[in-house]
Amino acid sequence: MKYQVKIQTINTVEEIKEYWSNDDYVQLLGKFAYPEASSAKKENLSELLSMAITDFEPNEAAAIVLNYKLSDSLNEGQIQQISNDMLIDKISEEYPEIAMQAPLFNINQLLFKAYNGKFPNAKATIIEFSMTPSKEEATKKLTKENVLKLFSTGLSDRNIIKRLFDDQMHQNAAFPEAENILWDLTTSDDINYKLNTSENWLKSEDFIASEFEGVLEEVAEEA
Repeated sequence: MKYQVKIQTINTVEEIKEYWSNDDYVQLLGKFAYPEASSAKKENLSELLSMAITDFEPNEAAAIVLNYKLSDSLNEGQIQQISNDMLIDKISEEYPEIAMQAPLFNINQLLFKAYNGKFPNAKATIIEFSMTPSKEEATKKLTKENVLKLFSTGLSDRNIIKRLFDDQMHQNAAFPEAENILWDLTTSDDINYKLNTSENWLKSEDFIASEFEGVLEEVAEEA
């Protein structure tokens, strides 16, 4: 099926504002020994947490936040290693398990903001776009895998997704990694979409056109 793809906006941001909830702030304030966090005004929680974090050494604070958010996925040794590595490298871009990159980005940026730059500044990309099928009756809600495959025509060959996943982007092969490469994908009408992801995966310079045609094939089932 052919689709007409139109990129409407591409914005680079330093945080995904919806990621941390007020409950997260309250829970983290408790872990950073801030008294009476639950009675603080909601609009002050983020700022209070930043102040509470800086009472700790950067690697100690990183370990606390990592343990709060990722203790189900990382063991104590991994948390200690990452808490030190985060001060040197953009771990959210380099961590080999793609599923971990989104939470690591949000943890990194929480710490970057609190310490005013002691942690490397990772960035995210928010893209608004439309994907219109050539046959109106074929309109359906697209998956993250569908979206990346349809982006392929409009992306430079230098794009890291195309370089790492050439077969998945160009052939009718399954692309399970797409689920974690794109952090969030939303639509209200199955035509207009909004996504966010790491700047490392997609950024404005990666697109060689703002309007282009893509082809979506049925993924071949393995024998």
